[in-house]
Amino acid sequence: MKILAIAGSNSETSINKLLVTYAASLIQNAEVEVVDMNEFEMPIYKHQREVESGVPQEAKNFAAKIDAADMLIISLSEHNGTYSSAFKNVFDWTSRIKDRAVWNEKPMLLMATAPGARGGLGVLEAAEKRFPLHGGNIVDTFTLPFFNDNFDKSAQKISNEEKDSELKEKIAKISAV
Repeated sequence: MKILAIAGSNSETSINKLLVTYAASLIQNAEVEVVDMNEFEMPIYKHQREVESGVPQEAKNFAAKIDAADMLIISLSEHNGTYSSAFKNVFDWTSRIKDRAVWNEKPMLLMATAPGARGGLGVLEAAEKRFPLHGGNIVDTFTLPFFNDNFDKSAQKISNEEKDSELKEKIAKISAV
């Protein structure tokens, strides 16, 4: 099984990248690729730019990674209640590839984390509404509030036993799809 783990952040110290990497590591006998959003930097989407230059190769490369995966685990960073601009730009450009649904109906565990009490709930809610319109097959969702209190960076895992058990149940659910 090939898993594409996507952190919706371009931060070099992304807590969502730590979470998605940990989540993907819980799946046995899987080949995991963790996506670095910095590999997909491209001009900000603009219709005129698309007409003049077409869809950038980086968006096509992102789509190819989705197509090659059996499952997606996505952890979105929240910026002002929604996606980070880095993620949104990749999403926008990928949505412009002719005859393509961005997520291509791949089974998906959708997650978010943040330092605060809501744990990225705003971005998770936005994605839950939007992704199915773009071929998102959301099997389950997970949020980790108070990241700094609930994730052990040195051990690279969730330290809150209740939240860790919840994530493991959701990983088992998506692995069975």
